[in-house]
Amino acid sequence: MPDKPSVLFVCVHNAGRSQMAAGWLRHLAGDTVEVRSAGSAPADQINPAAVEVMREVGVDITDQAPKLLEYETVGSSDVIVTMGCGDACPVFPGKRYEDWKLDDPAGKGVDAVRPIRDEIRTRVERLLSEVRRGTSPDSGR
Repeated sequence: MPDKPSVLFVCVHNAGRSQMAAGWLRHLAGDTVEVRSAGSAPADQINPAAVEVMREVGVDITDQAPKLLEYETVGSSDVIVTMGCGDACPVFPGKRYEDWKLDDPAGKGVDAVRPIRDEIRTRVERLLSEVRRGTSPDSGR
């Protein structure tokens, strides 16, 4: 991986899970990782419950907006983490892919979104550790 790896988080609407994951990675990695997020069918705005639960833990994602998943973005990313985007995400040989099974926060209140936020943080912390070591979940560490 390059000196500054690029991680792309993808979910359908790029309004909840992928935005929270990108927020966590920006917060935890600082400028050591290029953080991207996108959706196969982007929403008009970020899920307000996702914004609120991230604000509760000191992570501001209000400056972000849902973005359309572009072929070039996938191609130029080192790690692609999908969250329910199905077959919409193009696959490039040699890229690292992870598929995180997470509840969709769409339509849920903050009480239901908090556990999703916390699960995402745990996964992002593990991913960041692996990216910094240059390992992957199936490399046998």
